[in-house]
Order: sequence, then C-alpha cells, then structure tokens
Amino acid sequence: MRAAIVTGPGEIRIDRVAIPQPGPGQVRIRLEGCGVCASNLTPWAGPEWMQFPTEPGGLGHEGWGIVDAVGEGVNGLEGGERVAALSFHAYAEYDLAQADAVVGLPEALAGQPFPGEPLGCAMNIFQRCNIQPGQTVAIVGIGFLGAILTRLAAEAGARVIAIARRPFALDLARRMGAAETIPMDDHYAIIERVKNLTGGNFCDRVVEAVGKQWPLDLAAELTRERGRLVVAGYHQDGPRQVNMQLWNWRGLDVVNAHERDPAIYVDGIRAAVDAVANGRLDPAPLLTHHFPLDRLDEALDATRDRPDGFLKAWVTF
Repeated sequence: MRAAIVTGPGEIRIDRVAIPQPGPGQVRIRLEGCGVCASNLTPWAGPEWMQFPTEPGGLGHEGWGIVDAVGEGVNGLEGGERVAALSFHAYAEYDLAQADAVVGLPEALAGQPFPGEPLGCAMNIFQRCNIQPGQTVAIVGIGFLGAILTRLAAEAGARVIAIARRPFALDLARRMGAAETIPMDDHYAIIERVKNLTGGNFCDRVVEAVGKQWPLDLAAELTRERGRLVVAGYHQDGPRQVNMQLWNWRGLDVVNAHERDPAIYVDGIRAAVDAVANGRLDPAPLLTHHFPLDRLDEALDATRDRPDGFLKAWVTF
C-alpha cells in the first residue's frame, strides 16, 4: 500500500509498505479519505522532541473508509461496511482500528466524506458547554470547529456572537446561525462591543476555539460572572498564562473540553453520525480543500497558512 512518511520538518515521501494485518479485536479499513488536523502542525514544524521519520501513515487520525478485514473475536462488523474510525496511521491506503473504535456510516451518508474524529470532537465539546435556550454564547475563532459549534449553539436556542479574524469566517458564522459577528482585531473594542450587546453582563458561555494566548485572554474577558469559559482550542505550543485575578473575581467555571478516553471519542462520533444523517449538521461546506495523498505536504501547509476560504483540508487515496 502507499503510505505517507514525514521525513523531516516540512518534508514527506510516499512509500510502498506492507498492508497491516488485523490482530485480535481489530479491523482493517481500506481508507477513502482522512481529514488534516491542526494538531499535526507542531510535528510538521519539527520541534526538538519530534522524531523523524514518522511511522507509515503516522499523524493521520481522521480517517473513514470500508472495512476490509476483521481480526479474531470481532463481532458485529463485516467486510464491506462503510465506517468512520478512531485510528492513528490514516495517512495511508489502509489502517487498523480497534473494533470498538469504529462507527458505521448509514446509507444516508453514502459517498460523503466523513472525518469522524473531528466531528465527534465537536459534539463532545458542545456537550461540555452545557448550552441552554436563551443564553448568550460567544465563539472565539471560526474555523471548522468554531463553525460547527456556532451551528449547534444556535440550534440549541442560544444567541451566538461569533468572533473571527477573517471576513470569510464571519460570513460563514452568519450562515451557521450567528446573531452577531465581530472582527477579531482590537482587543478592547471587542470587549466593549460584547459588553454593549449584552447590557453590560457579558456572555453565559464563551468558547475559545483558536489555541493561542490572545484569544484565550479575550475569551475570559467576555465571560460573565459565574459564566462558563470553555477551552476548545488545542494549546500545544507551550505554556499559557491566565489572568487569575479575573477568573477568581468573576467566579468562572473553566472547562478544558478535550477528551482522551477513546470510548467518549466514539460516543461523539456516533452523535455526529446521527446529527449529519438527520440533517441537523452539514459538514460538507466546511471541507474546503481537497488533496491526493501525494500532496499531503500541501494540505499541511494550507492548514498552517489558512489561505482565503480555507476551513479544513482532507486527503484521498
């Protein structure tokens, strides 16, 4: 099979390697595609701790495809079934997954790309937000994740204020149901605008979906007393400082909304399958940049550089 190997900072090659064989409790998936995650960017940049070359297919974890073979002891999954999976070498034509980390895709999703892991992540983050009808919710950062959370929060009956850097993203937020949009440019002007929009009370829920210091600082400022600050951005590039005086004074509930339990991840993927199949959520317009596997380097660069109109890249095989 063909598999991508990251050989150094910003460098890949495509090798032919042996197709993996499923062990007990595993299935093999012939992959149709894999989403490109922003969490790949730090390894792609080549920090000191990164070891090259990567394993074949390594870094890819947003794959979907067809069950190709099943290992000993696997029940309820058969060859030919289309699935999304939580797996970890999905920048390749085949990957292995634990059988309990695989979610079937119904006929209603036939032919549609379905990066289950990030969609499941969004559903789990939304669950942790505990958004109620009538609340005011600010989403700081409108990329793939922020756009989905905007849609889910608006559908839940919240008044959504979307804050983003790019005009394209603000237009998208309005289409996803945001009642108000604010350019993410001037720190104090944003605070004043949100203060005016909320009668001086600020927001019941604020979701930070960028993963950088300034948006985290801004998100805390926009959260009302006894409100909930939800950290959905992936902060992987070093330590953060927080304004503990502000957090303490306002009595904020602070939720780090990332999951590491595979069972919870899979629950989120199931919820995403239901939401898309039932028409509550349409991720197709959010998958904006498509590349073949041998152009994975371009997909990663686009994820880093975010050209106009970019939300999420995906590769196919």
